[in-house]
Amino acid sequence: MSAAAGREGEGSASAPNDGVLALPHPDWLYHHLRVTGDPAAVAAFRAAAAGSGVIPWADSVGSAAEDWFHLLAAPPAPQRRSLSLEGCRILAGQLRDAAEARQRLLAERAAASRACPLDLHRLLPVPDRLLRLGPDHSESRAWLWATWGTTQALRGVVELPVPGRGRPRQLDPGLVWLGFWAADWTPWPAILALRSRWPGLSIEIRPLYDGP
Repeated sequence: MSAAAGREGEGSASAPNDGVLALPHPDWLYHHLRVTGDPAAVAAFRAAAAGSGVIPWADSVGSAAEDWFHLLAAPPAPQRRSLSLEGCRILAGQLRDAAEARQRLLAERAAASRACPLDLHRLLPVPDRLLRLGPDHSESRAWLWATWGTTQALRGVVELPVPGRGRPRQLDPGLVWLGFWAADWTPWPAILALRSRWPGLSIEIRPLYDGP
């Protein structure tokens, strides 16, 4: 798809009645992003865009622990309960503790890591209030859809071209070229916001419907 054709589709995704396109099983779409311009401006974009690549959700997992308990205590047929009720309660609590520990780890990494070259949460941060509500809350999903154009963090973000094994990466100071997967749709709102923030740069995105 050409850049012009891609621009024709900006913001034109069809969505359910709540206005948010978030499939139960995301349709991961592969994209190329090219940012070109003055080397100093490109370097500033590169520095601003790098982050952990995760959204540091801080919602309580207490309700999830209760759901896990009921699933363990009364599993769907044809499965049968293999633990006592007390054992189900203990295991659900252990799962809750593990989930909370993972949340803390993600929050710590999100603040310090720059491993992901295109982190939407670094560029367009999810408000703290929504981070506490969690990813499944309707307000969180609505904000992500309106602000990013996708309801999940980008995945598999890599700088292109990928160098051969054992070869050093050769960076063009006037270019950032990235490949990544986005859930369900091209993140047009995020791209439009970045174009507005860096008007001196050319920021072009192209979905590759057949994958990399």
